Order: sequence, then structure tokens, then C-alpha cells
Amino acid sequence: MATVGFIGLGNMGGPMASNLAKAGHTVKAFDLSEEALKAIVADGAQAAKTAAEAIDGAEFVVSMLPADRHVKGVYLGDDGLINKLNKDQLVIDCSTISSETAMYVGEQLEKAGIAFIDAPVSGGVGGAKAGTLTFICGGTETNVDRARTVLNDMGKNVFRAGDVGAGQIAKICNNMLLSVLMVGTSEALQLGKANGLDPKVLSEIMLASSGSNWTLQVYNPCPGVMDNVPSSNDYQGGFLVDLMAKDLGLAQQTALESGAATPMGSLTRNLYHSWSEQGHGRQDFSSIFNYVAPKSQK
Repeated sequence: MATVGFIGLGNMGGPMASNLAKAGHTVKAFDLSEEALKAIVADGAQAAKTAAEAIDGAEFVVSMLPADRHVKGVYLGDDGLINKLNKDQLVIDCSTISSETAMYVGEQLEKAGIAFIDAPVSGGVGGAKAGTLTFICGGTETNVDRARTVLNDMGKNVFRAGDVGAGQIAKICNNMLLSVLMVGTSEALQLGKANGLDPKVLSEIMLASSGSNWTLQVYNPCPGVMDNVPSSNDYQGGFLVDLMAKDLGLAQQTALESGAATPMGSLTRNLYHSWSEQGHGRQDFSSIFNYVAPKSQK
């Protein structure tokens, strides 16, 4: 068992830290939310008053933060943890940020003699709660293998995509594909509904046919078709539209910089951005099902 400093207890970070505590690790957690801190203490962790206090004496430092600026703010600068971390600690950043930022933060920490990997996750809030996340890591083989001590208690798969920053590239590729599949599945189900088909029956047909995909298997976007998914809970409790729009923005930025052609990714990013602008940013990303509904149903 290890001592872990955990920073960021949001929808994903909170359950991840809880799983570490339940597995027997000593977890010292920090978040700006008092409510989040109370919840993690109830699951066996310790509440820290500052990020610096959370990492004091920790073997591993895990962060799950919203965006690039938050990661830079926590680790770099005059008040950043770079001035408080020691060379025996391994930093594992699970945030989904740009590859450029991950590499920059990693380079600055490396100059200070501090080991770092980027390890964004796939699996959503459900996976975070169940401890079945997939970690997509960028870093040396030595550091990724070392990180398995804690990653294996928060997920079921740990992949090394390459050097620092590679985890972020693989993550945005995955999420771009996921979003395209979600829009396509939503369109197909809405087309069937508009022509009198039962969406549950249509889903079963497509599951057994060439249109089968992850969204139909475990995350159906049509309300009432599948239990225990956001679509059957008024699109609450999943991966937010705003976060998917952010990830798609990262994908398009990366495509532009590398010269890759991503026409489907670009269109899907525009759809999610528009859906967010219409006031649905805090709903689960499967709510795009309603965006592509016939006008008569809107």
C-alpha cells in the first residue's frame, strides 16, 4: 500500500480517490469544495487544507483537474507544487489536457528531477465509481510500471501510448471516435422512431448487426431503452457535453497542428458546441440524441 496525495475531487476524481482509500492506500486529498472533502473523508481518506499539504510525504501525487490552466497553475509557478515536490515522488496527472501542456509540465518537472506521466482516463463517471477505468499513459516504461501500484486500484486497464504527451493524443483520438459514434447512433435511433419503430427493438437489431458499437452496448442515448445510463436519468450523472466539446476542441487543435484530416471530428465538435450553447452543457454527452430529434419532437 502507498501514500497518495490526490488533487481534484470532481465527478471523476472523487470516486477515483475513494477507490484508492477503499483499497487500503493512505490518501490525503485536496479540493476547493468542502462538500467534496467531506465525502472523501467518509470513504476513509484524509482531508488536506492545501495541495501542498496533500502531497507532503506522499509517494504518488495524482491530479484530476478540468483544463490546461488548472494543471499549469497547480504544478508550475512561484506557488506551484514544483517547488514542494521531491525526487522520490511520481506525479500522475489524469486530467484531459492538450498534449502540448502535458509535455511542457512534464519537461519542467523533469528539469527539477521529478518523475511525471500523463494518464488521462476513459470510462466515464460510471467507470470511476466502479474502478474499471482505462488509463492511457504517456511516460517512460519505468514510470508507467511504477504508477500501476495505484492505477490498478482505480481501473482495469493501463496502457502506455508512448512518451509524455502521448496519453493525451490517444485519449482525444478515442473521444473523437466516441462522439462520432454517439451522434451516428442517435441519428439512427431518431430515424427509426420517426418511422414508427420501437427504439428498443431497433437497438437490439443494430446490436446484432453491422451497426453495433459501444454506445448501443452500454450507453444507449434513447431514454427508456437501457437502465442505469444517463439517458434514463434525464441525462444526468455522466460525461458532460461541455467536457466532450472541450475534448473535441483539443482534437481539432491537434489535427490542425499535425495536418491530419478529421472532417467527421470537426462536424461533431460543431454539433456539441452548438448543443452546449443552447444550454445543455451540464447534461451528459448522450443528450445529443435530442439535438438530432425531428423538429416535431423539439
